[in-house]
This record gives sequence, structure tokens and C-alpha cells, in this order.
Amino acid sequence: MSLSIDDVKKVARLARLAVSEQEAQAAHAQLTSIFDLIAEMQAVDTAGIEPMSHAQDVIQRLREDKVTEHNQRELFQSIAPQVEAGLYLVPQVIE
Repeated sequence: MSLSIDDVKKVARLARLAVSEQEAQAAHAQLTSIFDLIAEMQAVDTAGIEPMSHAQDVIQRLREDKVTEHNQRELFQSIAPQVEAGLYLVPQVIE
């Protein structure tokens, strides 16, 4: 993709950024290198390559699916101001 200094200035104006000629030149060089990198990456043949969820070959450790803590709902609700049918009652905030 070809990008001109006028394009950089136009984008800066649309973004309501005041850029000097030097800043426009620097932004043009940075954007050109970014677009070149994108073009280089798009040129790579990725047919037949399976997408990965992580850049490294890592496997999440799994644990056995079993309960490890005791049910303390009654204890926690015993100190609540208002409880009904196992639910915490709170004052209405929005009228």
C-alpha cells in the first residue's frame, strides 16, 4: 500500500491532530514501515497451517473436577442484614 505525506496530513486532520512537517515526515516513515511489514506477512503462504491459540506450544495443566471447599452459605448469610430463601435482600436503588 502506497502512502503519501498528504495522506498522513489528511489522517492527522481527520483525527484533529496538529502535526508539523517534521512530524508528518516521521509518521510517514513509521507508517510506511508498518505497511511494508504487513505486506511481507501477507505474502507468506499459510495454506494448510492450523491456527494456534498461543505462540508457544503450551498445554494448560488440568486438575480433577471435584469440590475442594465446603459449602459455607449458611455461615455467610448468618451475618447478612436480610436473607430470604437463600438470597441476599438489598434495598432498591433505582425507582
